[in-house]
Amino acid sequence: MNELVKLANIPRSTYYDLVKRRNRPDPDGDLKVEIKAIYEEHEGRYGYRRIRDELANREKKVNHKKVQRLMKELGLKCRVRMKKYKSYKGTVGEIAPNHLDRQFTADTPNQKWVTDITEFKLFDEKLYLSPVLDLFNGEIITYTIGSRPTYSLVSEMLEKALEYLPEKHKLLMHSDQGWHYQMKQYCHTLQERGIKQSMSRKGNCYDNSVMENFFGIMKSELFYYKEFESVEHFKQELEKYMEYYNTKRMKSKFKMSPVQYRTHFELVA
Repeated sequence: MNELVKLANIPRSTYYDLVKRRNRPDPDGDLKVEIKAIYEEHEGRYGYRRIRDELANREKKVNHKKVQRLMKELGLKCRVRMKKYKSYKGTVGEIAPNHLDRQFTADTPNQKWVTDITEFKLFDEKLYLSPVLDLFNGEIITYTIGSRPTYSLVSEMLEKALEYLPEKHKLLMHSDQGWHYQMKQYCHTLQERGIKQSMSRKGNCYDNSVMENFFGIMKSELFYYKEFESVEHFKQELEKYMEYYNTKRMKSKFKMSPVQYRTHFELVA
């Protein structure tokens, strides 16, 4: 032992302190187990801030810096971080004003909805996703997916979404200036239900940034993150992800999932 201390060129007291610490149980052992469990439950999609918030939901107050340090010790790192599909083809119908005007918050459910289309390329095929998102809680109301960006992709999405909307309910529906949203049928359906139509300014993605942000998250946490055996397998995983996103994935703003936040709002309203 004396030879080892001399070889390492450290004081004898330092050596004994190191030995003592090695034999001491890890005071953060239980916390590390819980952090690892949360990380694995969310398949590596959570970083230290979301894990800190999830711990707080479980009545364990831990500083985010400590969570970050313990994750580093455990070798856990958030694994998440496509060309945008553009549906603009010029003016083929009526362009609505930008009534939303980047007011991306809503006081109640079904007050402001946003929509857009995004494209996936896999197995030498293209798929197009058309979802609707509620700005109240970030919940995906519904979505359609198809191999071509036809009008039916959007019309079926709208039909499904309107099933969730109470009759004579005041709603603002925002999109970009994609040709689907300029179609007479689309505009007429909104007018029939008394829905105010809103459109982003031409070429300004920031006017619909919440939808853009969702696409970025979904592609990072699903499309680029997992491996798929086929197009059908991707569709199945997409369905699972949408359920996860709505019911389980914590939104940092609310410290709970979109559905949990809506449920909480409805209970106290």
